[in-house]
Amino acid sequence: MALPPILQNMRLPVIGSPLFIISNPDLVIAQCKAGVVGSFPALNARPEHVLDEWLDRITTELAEYNEKNPDQPAAPFAVNQIVHKTNNRLDHDVEMCVKYKVPIVITSLGARQEVNDAIHSYGGIVLHDIINVVFAHKALEKGADGLIAVCTGAGGHAGTLSPFALIQEIRQFFDGPLALSGSIANGGAIAAAQAMGADLAYMGSAFISCDEANAVDGYKDMIVDSKAGDIVYSNLFTGVHGNYLAPSISRAGLDPNDLPESDPSKMNFGSGGNQDAKAWKDIWGCGQGIGAIQKRMPTAEYVAQLKREYDEARAALAEGKGFSPKPIPAQMV
Repeated sequence: MALPPILQNMRLPVIGSPLFIISNPDLVIAQCKAGVVGSFPALNARPEHVLDEWLDRITTELAEYNEKNPDQPAAPFAVNQIVHKTNNRLDHDVEMCVKYKVPIVITSLGARQEVNDAIHSYGGIVLHDIINVVFAHKALEKGADGLIAVCTGAGGHAGTLSPFALIQEIRQFFDGPLALSGSIANGGAIAAAQAMGADLAYMGSAFISCDEANAVDGYKDMIVDSKAGDIVYSNLFTGVHGNYLAPSISRAGLDPNDLPESDPSKMNFGSGGNQDAKAWKDIWGCGQGIGAIQKRMPTAEYVAQLKREYDEARAALAEGKGFSPKPIPAQMV
């Protein structure tokens, strides 16, 4: 099945995933101008009236960019909506998406037909993130246009299934838009995601270290300095299992090797979070793919690097060879 037109105006088959606190208009606009989908969680815009301001800025700046660059327009942008029943901002935030005709809405933690209907009313599409085929079927039954397979190793609320297993099963019953999330941080991994059956790569953690991301320097440096072995999988901080940087957990005074279990029934996304501000500020989420990130750089530079690697990987595969990204010279790290 061909991708919908909204997802075809891209220079690289990548969606920058919505990063809690970190994704802001600066990062989204930079991602879109570089040719990949930029996204942000609606709950990042606080208080709620700020969402109107963010959407006005993003749509205006991208429209101005497209007018000046008709031969290479920006990729579309997306807004993530937490549709869990505890999100008391959902109705307002969906209304803002309708007002600005947000091209892509990414829904998480539940599937709501009324949300999908609202986005479809103006021609937008809905991609729903899932961690297994049970949730995939539910999302499609509620009217989602596409799926995001969140597999083991992904940042945020990651699943536990191998991407091979989940993609293979999804493709047995769904031939629509499918993005893959889980440790994707170089162009070869993007090509691999497509070879497995996904249409798009869904990448988040690698963008945290980019200049435009709303992350403190310590967080960005920790992304560069850490590897897959530094990631801890825990449900302590939100009630839903996710991946976090072990050094940030240690710095917050907790033992990353001995974290208690949270009670999932107390999960709460009312107004944007269910933990105190200190937990969200001090405990840093991250996926396992960060070993490929060796330096901080602007978003445009990183996406250009991904494009080179992606093209090289596709060429290598066409010749029956594997892909090995060129190491960054020591003086550039």
